[in-house]
Amino acid sequence: MSNSVRVRFAPSPTGIMHLGNIRAALINYLFAGQKKGAFIVRIEDTDPQRNVDPAGKQILADLVWLGITYNEGPDVGGPYAPYLQSERSELYQEYLGTLLKKNLVYRCFCTQEELEKKRLRQIALKMPPRYDRTCLKLSAPDVEKKLAEGIPFIWRFALPDGEISVVDLARGVIKYNLKNFSDFPITRQDGSFTFVFANFVDDLTMKISHIFRGEEHISSTALQAAMYQAFDAAIPIFWHFPIICNAEGKKLSKRDFGFSLDDLKREGFLPQAIVNYLAILGGSFEQEIMPLTELAQAIDFEKDASAGFIKYDVEKLRWINHKWMTLLPIEQIAHRSRTFLEQAYPAAAALSDLQIAELIQPIREELVTLADAVPALKFYFEKPQIDPALVRAHNFTAYHQILHTIINDYNQVTSADEFLTGIKQSCKDANLPLKDLFIIIRIALTGQEQGIGIKELLHMLPHEMIIKQLEHLLHVMQQ
Repeated sequence: MSNSVRVRFAPSPTGIMHLGNIRAALINYLFAGQKKGAFIVRIEDTDPQRNVDPAGKQILADLVWLGITYNEGPDVGGPYAPYLQSERSELYQEYLGTLLKKNLVYRCFCTQEELEKKRLRQIALKMPPRYDRTCLKLSAPDVEKKLAEGIPFIWRFALPDGEISVVDLARGVIKYNLKNFSDFPITRQDGSFTFVFANFVDDLTMKISHIFRGEEHISSTALQAAMYQAFDAAIPIFWHFPIICNAEGKKLSKRDFGFSLDDLKREGFLPQAIVNYLAILGGSFEQEIMPLTELAQAIDFEKDASAGFIKYDVEKLRWINHKWMTLLPIEQIAHRSRTFLEQAYPAAAALSDLQIAELIQPIREELVTLADAVPALKFYFEKPQIDPALVRAHNFTAYHQILHTIINDYNQVTSADEFLTGIKQSCKDANLPLKDLFIIIRIALTGQEQGIGIKELLHMLPHEMIIKQLEHLLHVMQQ
């Protein structure tokens, strides 16, 4: 493994996993795989008031479910442990101390109310809202006096004058004029450290070489670059990849279907399809259906890096999922379908894995998601409803006597193939086309005109159930 390429996924455990952060994890993972580098997962839990997933346990479980593995992280360790920001405060304190020695930070005693008044005033005067460095101008005696009075404060980083540059894969060299940015907080009043500072210290100490993240972070990159400069350290290469938007071109939100991983899980999307879709999103690939190992080699990170926004296409995701439904071993599809079947039909819990697989096999080509197995197999678990009008539409009168013959002559035949041969022979003897008879039998067994082939149905259903349903059909048609 090369030590030169080190990338990271650093989520905050403050919400659910959604397509945006899944894609961030995936791109970093694929890049590390292609470059034979290290992929690190770091949980940025410095804001305990907002954390809903302690230690990021659900995030880590979701990554495992998606097949996105990592070389270093909270549960696997690594040379730069710990990988939870809440356990790295001593390190942040050490780096704050270095900035103090370099005279690059200062105490800010301004209250939130004071800062808000200044911000509103600047907006009213059509000025860019940024901190006016009031506390930078305080004399040493003034600072000592405020400290003696117990006035709370935060530490702010004093941005230097001039311009700073970073390299972005999609945009080339980005230049920031630091006069357009405010001196930013690196601590909170309770002494904890802000996201911007902790994020920088972790990237620096973990030797992160490339930072790939969403475009919404592009402005804060200037602040991080300034801190790299303050420590005379090389600035990583960046890629601020496009924001995922809905069909209307607005940033994807929780109101949009498929925004969260939970949405997609509930609808029966496969992990292979989700990562496949997100990996090719916004790119152009001759071959679109690929596992992670192939995707890592197929992406040209120099050529395919783009900026702006990309649209989320649910139908394309469904198409990719359908392809994976037909490609994966039937045992995997059956195993993942079991949960959906058991939720809908408690009787499914009594079926073995092999029996589930035998039920799924004849219908798998028609399944777009795992959840589609529920309506597709309803006939197996619940007695089908027969629509007389549907049956009559297929010349039921002509086939009435044939159905009686089939029921009476083949009542004891338990071989599905032999039973099918008998059905065909009865139709041939009556000199009637087989097509309509098959449709009538399918309606009797499933309640639907179209769907599973008759041969497959006869193999799937117990013979006794088939005979009862044909008898039920005759009874319904006599009413």
